[in-house]
Amino acid sequence: MSRHPSLSGLKLVLGGNVFGWTADQDTSFEILDAFYEAGGRMVDTAECYSFWVPGHKGGESEAVIGAWMKERGVRRDMRIATKTNVDGKSGGLKPEVLERQLAQSLERLQTDYIDLYYAHRDDPETPQEEVAEGFGALIAAGKVREAGASNFTEERLRGALAAAKARGVPGYGVLQNQYNLLERADFDPDFQNFCVANDIAMLPFYGLASGYLTGKYRKPADFDRYPRGAGLKKYAENGPALLAIMDQIAADCEATVAQVALAWLLDQPGIAAPIASATTADQLDELIEAIDIELMPDQITRLNKAVSAA
Repeated sequence: MSRHPSLSGLKLVLGGNVFGWTADQDTSFEILDAFYEAGGRMVDTAECYSFWVPGHKGGESEAVIGAWMKERGVRRDMRIATKTNVDGKSGGLKPEVLERQLAQSLERLQTDYIDLYYAHRDDPETPQEEVAEGFGALIAAGKVREAGASNFTEERLRGALAAAKARGVPGYGVLQNQYNLLERADFDPDFQNFCVANDIAMLPFYGLASGYLTGKYRKPADFDRYPRGAGLKKYAENGPALLAIMDQIAADCEATVAQVALAWLLDQPGIAAPIASATTADQLDELIEAIDIELMPDQITRLNKAVSAA
């Protein structure tokens, strides 16, 4: 995707939501070091990570990443994506708000530019032309290399691109929606075709369905064993049939279930790279190895049929 220089050569984006949360600073540095040493070059974070933790206010992840880049001296090697307006507030994407929130992210990340700056959620009230001008001004100032949209509908993304074109400024070039073998509604075939036709690169989040597609949720007791388990019980009815197919394919490929899930994503049209998180360096090794797995057409078909049947 030539018009996305920050995405050139990417196969995996490291999710930074765990940094400063389930991975303390020392562990986060170990994961980031391992990612860098394996050739990983893009980390995804957000100004809100991890405000949901008692005692946190948001920005913890950005601060950890910024401290790591400064200590290791690797900022120019890395591509950093961060986001603003997680609540989808009215006025949350106004130009003056964008500029203010970006300044805070830049300070925490200890850098003077962001490679990819997302609207974390849409702003329902601010005119899209105004939003486009706000992002355009940040790009013109060299503070942002590219703008992206996260959790957008096709209708709103179409409108945003039209608004940017009307104002003569760069539009959103990247989409970050939920997309995986079990969750495809937010990037359905029509939306996918639209993005491919307009060279909108997709960097899906929850590529492993919040961990369900690692295969560690097999029995009812498993959902109570892990922090995210309660939210994954929705997969308990239809998920096992998919996991059974994934187990077979994983065995054939000498891979893990998680690697099969990521390999499937990499095979989908319009997907530049999946986003996946790791809480240990060992978990990261498994994710990185997934980029070298090439699924056969019949394996892709079997996975798609398993999902359709569910």
